[in-house]
Amino acid sequence: MTGAIYAEGLVKTFGDVRALDGVDLDVPEGTVLGLLGPNGAGKTTAVRVLTTLLRPDSGKAVVAGVDVLRHPNEVRRLIGLSGQFAAVDEYLTGRENLQMVGQLYQMSGRDAKVRAGELLDQFNLADAADRPAKTYSGGMRRRLDLAAALVVRPPVMFMDEPTTGLDPRNRLGLWDVIQDLVAGGTTLLLTTQYLEEADRLAHDICVIDHGKVIARGTSDQLKARTGGERVEVVVHERERLTEATEVLRGFGKGETKVEDHMRQITVPVTGGAKLLAEVIRELDSRGIEIDDIGLRRPTLDDVFISLTGHVAELKEDAV
Repeated sequence: MTGAIYAEGLVKTFGDVRALDGVDLDVPEGTVLGLLGPNGAGKTTAVRVLTTLLRPDSGKAVVAGVDVLRHPNEVRRLIGLSGQFAAVDEYLTGRENLQMVGQLYQMSGRDAKVRAGELLDQFNLADAADRPAKTYSGGMRRRLDLAAALVVRPPVMFMDEPTTGLDPRNRLGLWDVIQDLVAGGTTLLLTTQYLEEADRLAHDICVIDHGKVIARGTSDQLKARTGGERVEVVVHERERLTEATEVLRGFGKGETKVEDHMRQITVPVTGGAKLLAEVIRELDSRGIEIDDIGLRRPTLDDVFISLTGHVAELKEDAV
């Protein structure tokens, strides 16, 4: 103990559902923890507990050095939260929404106005600053909600699927904002269903399933668990599939997988591009024609599937 965000043995049940089943987390100051998991795994429940919105049945949580259960009001002054749904007042303008948040945090009217202007520029909302939020598109509301979470420059941020509903350009823009925040010392816990997002932003990744942490490490460490590099070959003639399989077994470092109907062979290897060139030369020397060949490195999608048994879903996590 402890990082800027610390949890030990968090348990939370809803009737017969054990949403959190002994969750431990530790996020060092100035880093990003990506919290991944299937829908209903417990990600949002963990965020709600850590941000004082939900009281756990048991366990301990400390944020920015403050005990979440004993001093929730103090914790709230030290954190920013962007939930899965944009929480803005539709009848206020974008500027008024941000100024209101600043004043709720006891900023002066002048400071709140200046900060609102900065954020409206940063999130490309300046042109719509004085329009009611009810006229905003879904993506614009999402950006306004994220801006509101940053009004007081909190040392610890929680973002629960922050880029859901954003188009690719705005998603990339938000990634830049997040990276700037962290470079400035902000600590971030990020839940996401976009595995590319976790790969790019997170220093550490925590995979949660059925309320339990089932894996944790850097992106590279988690990818290494899936078996490393693989050579994939598609043979032109099915009749040469057996011979080509024997060739690849000679280079492989594990079980060879053959998909006869696709004429495809997959074998785990080490050696990278140099080994791939050797495979191509050996197949060519035997006159085995191929339609496709490639060296594939594992992705976070592969990690997610290997750990949870299915792909990540791109919809809201209800638990």
